[in-house]
Amino acid sequence: MAHYFVGDIQGCFEELQLILAKVDFNPSKDELWAVGDLVARGNGSLQTLRYLKSLEASAKITLGNHDLHLLALNGNIKRPNPKDKLAELLSADDLPDLIAWIRKQPLVQTLPSHNIIMSHAGIPPQWDLATLLTEANAVSQALQQDDYIDSLIAKMYTDQADLWDSAATGLPRLRYCINALTRMRYLFADGSLDFKCKSPIQDKPPQLTPWFEFNSPLKQSHTLVFGHWAALMGVVNQPNMQALDTGCCWGEHLTLWHLETNEKIQQHKIKS
Repeated sequence: MAHYFVGDIQGCFEELQLILAKVDFNPSKDELWAVGDLVARGNGSLQTLRYLKSLEASAKITLGNHDLHLLALNGNIKRPNPKDKLAELLSADDLPDLIAWIRKQPLVQTLPSHNIIMSHAGIPPQWDLATLLTEANAVSQALQQDDYIDSLIAKMYTDQADLWDSAATGLPRLRYCINALTRMRYLFADGSLDFKCKSPIQDKPPQLTPWFEFNSPLKQSHTLVFGHWAALMGVVNQPNMQALDTGCCWGEHLTLWHLETNEKIQQHKIKS
């Protein structure tokens, strides 16, 4: 079995098919691990979701901020942005089935045999593995509730849940987990999340530090796989880190990491 980890697809379905062909991906024996942000910006969000859903157990998904935003669009909490190119998906006959499938996907995936943790944006440096799994599972359970749109999706849009508080309960705790696992890039010195800066590290304000440069128990024991931060272009200069968002939807390329060979395969954006 081969394990392939792919960066933010964001509707770049044609590029996904081309990069999987390069490695002769076979879902009967291989697994595709996707770091989230499956939809938006590219032309093939509908095809991407249909394909990943069809892989069943051969696809391991973590949800990204764009995937959660799709749930908000479906629940009429937000209005579509034409730049996201989601009209075809939102009008598809099988949208309810695709939404139900997305709601079953977690915010974190682990591969214990190789000490790998995958999430969309990263892992809060304050968390150990037990905390990570507990908090992510709480969000997954909330997404499975019948009233998930009103109780969670409609209330998750806030920048106030920016600092981990182990004493917090209920919605504030869920909000922090979503913000950290799907939106995190830079942190302030106290570990609180910054939601504004997306700059490359060399251009960052001095008061901010990339989350992966903080001391963390999981950095020492696991390989952390994430996407979300296209400005990094895969460069983190940290051991046990795999940054896979390389901006395919912005005209750059899609990146696939082959675990067993430690090889990175790339597919440039197809010009339309």
